[in-house]
Amino acid sequence: MPKSAVTKRAVRGSRSGRPIMALLDLLGRRWSLRMLWELRDRALTSRALRTACDEASPTVLQARLSELREAGFIDLTVDGYALTPLGRELLRDLLPLHRFAERWRKQD
Repeated sequence: MPKSAVTKRAVRGSRSGRPIMALLDLLGRRWSLRMLWELRDRALTSRALRTACDEASPTVLQARLSELREAGFIDLTVDGYALTPLGRELLRDLLPLHRFAERWRKQD
């Protein structure tokens, strides 16, 4: 395997250069799951996503959308940004964890 394939970063901002670590780093950010959650039912334009996610800066929003696209979770469609099959699967798998976290937060 060529060395460049091994060290290629799957997600921009990965410090380790290892794709799985970059992916976990991306998913550990609250904004990433919030954006995926907002896209669960329909495609949204960047303006609608900005409003839904309380994102003040269009530049930051575009950088975040680029990261999610590079990871393969969302794609740009005619209607705006939409979840890919991988993004849908991820949300489906994380939903029980999300519900658990919400219940845990309410007990505090």
